[in-house]
Amino acid sequence: MPIMQVHYSEATLDHARKAALAQRLTDVQIAMEGGANTPGGRAFAWVVFLPIRQGDWWVGGRPDDAPMAGSGRFLIRVTIPEGYMDVTRKKVVHAAVNAAVVEAMGVGHGDPAPAIQVILDEVTEGNWGAGGRTISLQAIADQVGLPKDGERFRWVRAYFDAKARQFAAAGYPAGTGGLMDGRADGSQPATRPGAASAARIGA
Repeated sequence: MPIMQVHYSEATLDHARKAALAQRLTDVQIAMEGGANTPGGRAFAWVVFLPIRQGDWWVGGRPDDAPMAGSGRFLIRVTIPEGYMDVTRKKVVHAAVNAAVVEAMGVGHGDPAPAIQVILDEVTEGNWGAGGRTISLQAIADQVGLPKDGERFRWVRAYFDAKARQFAAAGYPAGTGGLMDGRADGSQPATRPGAASAARIGA
């Protein structure tokens, strides 16, 4: 359930480039969902463009592109649920989003690449809501069609099992939140084996 907010200098993207970038970033999102190219998966693939007016984006104390040699600047914030990705998948997302911008900008061999920063923002379990309801990572997995018996979800389970043990050991009070399966009371879930990281986004 990623949401991508694309901050960019307003003169950088025309409609055609914006459409191309939106499609490429949507493809990245579908891959992030484990390849869930389903109506449910696509419904969660949001790309929001936020143009920055000339003079409102300063780098190195200057409002122009002088500190950066490139064809535009981009700050892309990717919002994901906590425990959704291991470090390997996060690295793949950084690279894939960067490549999507470069491709959409039509950067050729020898041309200066855009200045791009990609930041992953993780939302604590229990803090994401839609339609007036709190939605869990398990509900998201069901919506996009991510199998519960696969390697990806085993890693998610191992992450939250470890977090529940940490909460229990530290004496967090009931209702703290941030755990799966309603284990906000700090009870210790059964330990499930972790799985090796995959060198790709989905699985």
